[in-house]
Amino acid sequence: MKFTSGTRVGVLYGGLSAEREVSLKSGEAIGKALQELGFTVIMIDVDRNIVARLKEARVDVAYIALHGVYGEDGSIQGVLEYLKIPYTGPGIMASSIAMHKVMTKRVLLSYDIQTPDYTIPDIGSAEVVVPSGGYPLVVKPVAEGSSLGMSVVTDAANLDPALAQARKFSRQIMIESYVAGVELTAAVLQGEALPLIEIRPRDGVYDYKAKYTKGFTEYLVPAPIDESVTRKVQELALASVRALGCGRGAVRVDFRLDMDNQPQVIEINTVPGMTETSLLPQAAAAEGMDFVTLIDRIIQGAGLDLAPV
Repeated sequence: MKFTSGTRVGVLYGGLSAEREVSLKSGEAIGKALQELGFTVIMIDVDRNIVARLKEARVDVAYIALHGVYGEDGSIQGVLEYLKIPYTGPGIMASSIAMHKVMTKRVLLSYDIQTPDYTIPDIGSAEVVVPSGGYPLVVKPVAEGSSLGMSVVTDAANLDPALAQARKFSRQIMIESYVAGVELTAAVLQGEALPLIEIRPRDGVYDYKAKYTKGFTEYLVPAPIDESVTRKVQELALASVRALGCGRGAVRVDFRLDMDNQPQVIEINTVPGMTETSLLPQAAAAEGMDFVTLIDRIIQGAGLDLAPV
């Protein structure tokens, strides 16, 4: 399906998750780009009346700019499928799996794609089992993005506060082995791997503050790593996207490259940010693609022709 000038595009942004503020910024940038492309843009700050609002807006296609729960987890995708409105990004099942970090790991491991070891603390147990490799560890909510509630823990004394912080965002949390090395991200656009980005946070941890505060992180694109390693990471990114069935639209696969240059998949983001510090636009720019062209590529990939998963 080709969307042309005058098409009514509903930009779904804001929403109800803890990532609302980031989504508002993403949505505003996307809306401006769509207007430049000649589309009729309807900005919809998503609330619990979204079904009625979509019907009233009479949109031809939805651009999903929602981050976090209800936006990346298959919820809004289900609503749009029910209303038969084409939308950007992966479908219900792929979105749901990718949003849940534990389910993502289980799928990746079933395809022999390496990801850090992990445990899931039992809410009802006083004993916390940590991965066999011991400290340092990463504690994070199972279903949250933008590194909200994430902590790097270097010793047992700091574990309980980290668990409490993560539980502010999700009942279920995950303890993951920390992989020392280089932080990389690989964007995949409509099944095509874009240049890699190396991420160097000023304070050593790529948390919410480092992600969304100008000057707190240095981004190197293309990543200054060996060409053979670059190809391997890109191939793993494509394999991960295929494994989860989220090849439509723009997806970002986050990696840690360990001290032996072996990449491990950390997580998969099916609605990458579109703020001024976001990674996907930087990767596209390194490929010679400006922001407006990137948005056009993504909107043209919208539709209901989803893979079986």
